Amino acid sequence: MRAVRFHDYGEPADVLRLETVPVPEPGPGRVRVAVHACGLAPADWALCRGLFAGSLPRGVGCDVSGLVEAVGEGVTDVSVGDRVFGTADFAGSPSAGAAEHAVLDHWFAVPEGLDLTQAAALPMALSTASWHLARLGALAGRTLLVNGGGTTVGYAAVQIALLRGARVITTAGDTYAGRLRALGATVVGRGEGLRGRVEALGVGPVDLVLDTAPPGGALPGLVEVAGGDPTRVLTCSDLAAAPELGVRDTFHEDPTKWTDAERFGAFPEFARLAAEGGFTVPVAATFPLEDWSKALEISLSGHARGKLLLLPSGDVG
Repeated sequence: MRAVRFHDYGEPADVLRLETVPVPEPGPGRVRVAVHACGLAPADWALCRGLFAGSLPRGVGCDVSGLVEAVGEGVTDVSVGDRVFGTADFAGSPSAGAAEHAVLDHWFAVPEGLDLTQAAALPMALSTASWHLARLGALAGRTLLVNGGGTTVGYAAVQIALLRGARVITTAGDTYAGRLRALGATVVGRGEGLRGRVEALGVGPVDLVLDTAPPGGALPGLVEVAGGDPTRVLTCSDLAAAPELGVRDTFHEDPTKWTDAERFGAFPEFARLAAEGGFTVPVAATFPLEDWSKALEISLSGHARGKLLLLPSGDVG
């Protein structure tokens, strides 16, 4: 099969290449799928640079949808031919989702009404948003500011928080501002002076802040929006600046609380909502597998404006 992999750590454009490799076998508690679509994200480039370092070679592409073609020992909830979406076993397999076949470590049924391309956009954005919102606590009746509502994680977080009963304010540019307002969020501009713009809304104090935007010096202003209390701010992106400011961040949260229930428990609910048109992660573009480097270039530019998907099956549209 064809797969995008790296054999050494470094900058993704330097270490990644498309190779012909053996089709992986699913071990116990794993399934293998014929990949229909695979999502790429900044987290993949962090893996290339050494995040969660382990045995090499490894692949990229954690978000996957496709048809089950083999099941490992102990797997009883799916059968060959089932449509599923989930996460590639990037740590336990020498390839990941950016391939014609992939081993998954978590998977869920794709409900009727949800196409496989859109399903592949869901896993990372949904799991990251769900987990971070769970860390912030109860949302019903509270005011949440999502910094970066136009990112895939931010867009997912806005929808989840609204469905959980929060009043949501979000920063966003022109690309998704209209869609976020249509969902029910209040949209404000990005950049300096955020506290003043939020106060001008007249909606009262902001209880919680989730930062999903690319690092850009926004954290001090987000602390101001949170009434000067950095413990009410949680970032999943600016991990370098957070500790000095006292802001909570992904990797300093209690690792014992990274439970599968919090990361993946909402998948069936939101897959069903996605099939009904009540939840989405925007897809910016799709590419055939051989054009993976074009997707990489767009992602690294910081202007993807939605999920970038590889379609190893070749059904690009």
